[in-house]
Amino acid sequence: MKHIPRAPLLLGLAGLAPFVWGALTLWSAPLLDWSTLHLGARLSGPYVGLAYGVVILSFMSGVLWGFATRATGGFVPWAYGLSVLPALWAFFMSGMGPTGSALSLIAGFIGLLGLDWLYGRQGLTPTWWMPLRGLLTLVVVLCLAAVAF
Repeated sequence: MKHIPRAPLLLGLAGLAPFVWGALTLWSAPLLDWSTLHLGARLSGPYVGLAYGVVILSFMSGVLWGFATRATGGFVPWAYGLSVLPALWAFFMSGMGPTGSALSLIAGFIGLLGLDWLYGRQGLTPTWWMPLRGLLTLVVVLCLAAVAF
């Protein structure tokens, strides 16, 4: 992690807060009660992580689109085409109730990690991208697993 620039690392870790908060409120009934009372049901329990997961998968489609602008040769159409998959996955696969949506989002984030790797192999990402994405994906998957299981 010492090769990841400070700003992307700190912002990436801060971006985990809604996922972690959702998992914590699932593991602690008093925290869930407090959160529901003061923040509302939408920002408590499984709902915060699921809603935020859809947002982040969509955001990551935009990041991949940005990487696609660096592509050359025969990978250009693939780079743009693949970049929209995380957003489409989130849109079509997240309306199945808490368990089904969490499992679909887990699959989406693991698939996104595969796309990150592919774009990295094409030289479209910074060298520190995969260590950062691996760390963030691990935490996201663990938090969503708290919803699914």
